[in-house]
Amino acid sequence: MSSLTGMLPLVLMFVVLYFVMIRPQMKRQKEHRAMIDAIAKGDEVATAGGIVGKVTRLSEGFLHIEIASGVEVQMQRSAVVQVLPKGSVK
Repeated sequence: MSSLTGMLPLVLMFVVLYFVMIRPQMKRQKEHRAMIDAIAKGDEVATAGGIVGKVTRLSEGFLHIEIASGVEVQMQRSAVVQVLPKGSVK
């Protein structure tokens, strides 16, 4: 009985850690993955490096973003942090 009482605080700390830190992070990862999978041609996106542009081409792991008239860069899909509302990029 004594060893069970000694392990109880450790188990409770792990349960609290799971619900406070691990579970919300998994939820954010799932939402980010869904956002990346839903990117389509013509969407306006912001990247982790601060580049904002319009998606012109898509491939399996990469996408091409037009950042200025006639200037296109290729980036990994995972670099996209936000899909912007239409009309954000001028």
